Amino acid sequence: MDVIRLLNMAFFGFHGVHEEEHRLGQRFEVDLELFLDLSAAGNTDDPARTVDYSLVYELVEEIVIEREYRLLEGLAEEIAGKILERFPVEMVTVRVRKPNAPVRGILDAVEVEITRS
Repeated sequence: MDVIRLLNMAFFGFHGVHEEEHRLGQRFEVDLELFLDLSAAGNTDDPARTVDYSLVYELVEEIVIEREYRLLEGLAEEIAGKILERFPVEMVTVRVRKPNAPVRGILDAVEVEITRS
């Protein structure tokens, strides 16, 4: 199976368990892997035979910016579900990162990864 990847998309959103996270907001990063057969697109060089990843980006941006979730898991599920509904992909992997997670400790980010089909 072939893959289209959108990596390190970054958005400012209002997701988290704590009140301050919903009030102040913070940066969220999203990676996507879209699994589908790209042979027709590759053989014909026809944009209509693939996924318009600018539209995928806009969908993810809308979900992250305009909605609020308590859990990264909920945000990831919403993204995966909408992609499967709107685009001709067989499977999607979504990774959502919170670089500034409220964790007492030193780390680069907290990340949730889900794969749905």
